[in-house]
Amino acid sequence: MDSLTSELDYQDNGVEDLDFNLGKLDLTSQEFLLDEVDEHIQANLEDDIVKEALKTGVDLRQYSKQVESELLDVENLSIKDYIKESKNIASLHKQITACDSILETMEQMLNGFQGDLSSISNEIQTLQQQSIAMNVKLRNRQAVRGELSQFVDEMVIPEAMITHILETAVTERHFLEQLHELNHKINFVKEQSFKEAKSCSDVKDILDKLKFKAIAKIREFLLHKIYQFKKPMTNYHIPPHIPQNAMLKFRFFNEFLMANERHVAREIRDEYIDTMHKIYYSYFKSYSSRLMKLQYEEVADKDDLMGVEDTAKRGFFSSKPSLKNRSTIFTLGNRGTILTSDLESPIIVPHAAQKSEAKHSFESLFRSQHYALLDNCCREYLFISDLFMVTGSAAQDLFNHIMGKTLAKFLKNMDMYIAECYDSIAIFLCIHIIYRYQVLMHKRNVPSLDKYWETLLEMFWPRFEYILHQNVHSIKVIDPSKFGHIDVRPHYITRRYAEFSAALVGLNESFPSDKVERLLAMLQAEVENFILRMAAEFPQRKEQLIFLINNYDMMLSVIMERTTEQSKESEGFKDLLSARTHEFIEEILSPYFGGLIGFVKETEIAIDRGSAENLKYQEGRVQQIIRGFNADWKKAIELINQEVMRSFTNFKNGTQILQGSLTQLIQYYHRFHKIMGQSPFKNMACRTELINIHHVMVEVKKHKASF
Repeated sequence: MDSLTSELDYQDNGVEDLDFNLGKLDLTSQEFLLDEVDEHIQANLEDDIVKEALKTGVDLRQYSKQVESELLDVENLSIKDYIKESKNIASLHKQITACDSILETMEQMLNGFQGDLSSISNEIQTLQQQSIAMNVKLRNRQAVRGELSQFVDEMVIPEAMITHILETAVTERHFLEQLHELNHKINFVKEQSFKEAKSCSDVKDILDKLKFKAIAKIREFLLHKIYQFKKPMTNYHIPPHIPQNAMLKFRFFNEFLMANERHVAREIRDEYIDTMHKIYYSYFKSYSSRLMKLQYEEVADKDDLMGVEDTAKRGFFSSKPSLKNRSTIFTLGNRGTILTSDLESPIIVPHAAQKSEAKHSFESLFRSQHYALLDNCCREYLFISDLFMVTGSAAQDLFNHIMGKTLAKFLKNMDMYIAECYDSIAIFLCIHIIYRYQVLMHKRNVPSLDKYWETLLEMFWPRFEYILHQNVHSIKVIDPSKFGHIDVRPHYITRRYAEFSAALVGLNESFPSDKVERLLAMLQAEVENFILRMAAEFPQRKEQLIFLINNYDMMLSVIMERTTEQSKESEGFKDLLSARTHEFIEEILSPYFGGLIGFVKETEIAIDRGSAENLKYQEGRVQQIIRGFNADWKKAIELINQEVMRSFTNFKNGTQILQGSLTQLIQYYHRFHKIMGQSPFKNMACRTELINIHHVMVEVKKHKASF
């Protein structure tokens, strides 16, 4: 017990020896303010435990002492804990002190580093500014050096240029290269002289001497090339464009002349124009005259018209050979190939054709002549556009100076021939050759001959119209009585018309013309009138119909065979043929079955009007019709077959008419049967004598082999 007391005294003494600075927790401090006690009391009164104690009536003084006792115990325990850990706290204090010294040293080092980095950053900024300034100086110097170096290079005249311009032939590649370089230097010095560059005076004299030397050599070369064109051409397969190809290799020569010496360039151009227009004129004049000697001797004249009789004779003193067969001028035949496979064929070589004694139609000579013209004009236009660097109206004017005289000669020759031409198919073929050559030149993008083609068309179209009007008039004035004996076969004038109309319609399909359609309509109307006038010469209507059907059928067959589309002409003749065929069928059935046909038509009208009872007294007539039919119907069919086959020249048309006739007969007989089955005929005794319609149909089928 004593020992415990002594220990506690020791501890109390130890506690007294320790000087703790508790600050705000020191309740014994004189700084504790009493006025703060009220605030603590008010705050504590809000505590839930205090409120509960007040509600339950706990003695607060006793409760306060209890709390103070508990707080004192807690305080003593806390003090013991502090005492227990005093060594660790002291060690922690030493460590914290050591850390403070280390951190202070580190702070000093970092401050030193910060000062060093600041000085380094300033040095870097200084170096960067110096680098930028040096780069600007370098770029400026390089720019000046490049400009100055290029200026010096373009100003300096190298020895190689002087040597090649003075000594090398103009056809050599090195001369052309140095000429390009010389032209560049001339332009450069000219440009710099406007900027008053002093160095221009140092090289100007040398450049002028080189320029004059180059111009002299180029002038001599180009004139020599042009003079070579004047050599006579012995072969028509070698037109003037051959030496021109060599000149195109040196087109820069003319460009150099135009840039540096325009009067020399004009001299070259004028010399070329003068030379070429003479060459082309001579070439085509000779070619055209030789070519026209290859034309057929038999050509159409004013007497070779559609309405002229084949028996017409020429005058005794006529020196012009007559056509062996006038129908050839109204037939297209193989002449249409001139617009297709032969359109771009090689031109006719006169001396070769003369050796083989070959003759040609006018349209063939026209095609050869104008294909040669087209080919040379296309080449010439493109050549002068390229060589002389001209386009549009300037190129057209230059072309006209070269080819104008030749084209005028062509137009004069065409005008002379057309004035005496009566071959309308040849004229029409030439018109379509012009259309196709216009398209061909547009494909080649060459407009040089547009006006020439239009002038030709203005010459051809009026002549074509005139010839067609002459043919129309020749048919209009025909007197059928002058033909003497006429048979029912197709007339040769309608054959001419059919061939001629088919030819024009077929050609007109590719480039349709309303003008041609109007002329053909006029011609068709006159031909139809002519056929009717000719048919009127036959005394019997059946012969008239046979003549009309044969002619309509022939014209329709020819037109449909030669054309690819349904034309107005073919449609018109189809209607005429159909109408005349139906009339002929009625006409050919009438002699054999006229009584039956007349009875059927009359009775059907009476039935439709409701007056059939009025026919009950015609039993005798009906009996006569039935017995007459029964006796002769087979023989009548055979006679109809023979007559039809004998009357029509076209077997196919004849069989169709026969088939139509027999079909019409069966229809009439069927209608007769139908009438006999109605009142008042169904009670007639003769009705039992009617032949079964199927027997008639079986007999008709026997003639089917002819269809």
